[in-house]
Amino acid sequence: MQGRMNLQRGIYFELLQAWTRRIIQARYQQSLLGGLWAIIQPGAQALMFSIVFTQAIRVDTGNIPYLLFSYVAMVPWSFFAGSLTDMVGSQVDNLNLVTKIYFPREILPMAGLLARLLDFAIAMGLFVLLALFFHLPLFSLAWIYLPVILTIQVMLALGIGLIGAALNVFYRDIKHLLALGLQLWLYASPVIYPVSVVPERLRAFYFLNPMAGIIESYRAVLLNGNAPEPYLILAGLIALGTLLVGYWFFKRVEFQFADVI
Repeated sequence: MQGRMNLQRGIYFELLQAWTRRIIQARYQQSLLGGLWAIIQPGAQALMFSIVFTQAIRVDTGNIPYLLFSYVAMVPWSFFAGSLTDMVGSQVDNLNLVTKIYFPREILPMAGLLARLLDFAIAMGLFVLLALFFHLPLFSLAWIYLPVILTIQVMLALGIGLIGAALNVFYRDIKHLLALGLQLWLYASPVIYPVSVVPERLRAFYFLNPMAGIIESYRAVLLNGNAPEPYLILAGLIALGTLLVGYWFFKRVEFQFADVI
């Protein structure tokens, strides 16, 4: 019995790997720039924000150039927003597979998330080049916190993505609602501005937004070489709770997907 379960897990893991590769190949198939699009999107947004918030509206980022300040936030935000978009549509976009073959349906959103990790890694490569250009010290001891921050972000994205993927099966406008929500969430997070502009009396409520703690932690580690502040713990607890609720909800309604789609 145990051997059969192990074999089944192995098959599902291979399916997850294969589907992740398929998503990556499909995304860059017949693309002239290929993986460079992972850099172009956050890079272009960071450049646009730099022009606006250094020329038109001054934003104080201390001794960190605004381009570097915004790019470090745009990379994890692009990973977060892109993975949620892919995960929410994963069941409906693959309805032929969902309706004809049995497999754990969570493999589809998980594969979408893993495929976006490649974009994240490529985009972080440009950060290294920018840091060298602006003479920012690299590879500090604080970088040991990066896997922790990324793990928390992945848990948060996967939890929300599982809920969204399940709801999108029943209500197809969830995907449109997500696009609007992500636009608003961007401005509610410290992507284009520092946390210092948030009134101190409101910061305890502000960090109930887990992406605020995650983005500030990336900045603390990558730009300042410091360990994350305690708000990362709060973000981690919220992310873990979101993942548990998301997985529970997804598995609870999973049996209905093939009939509803």
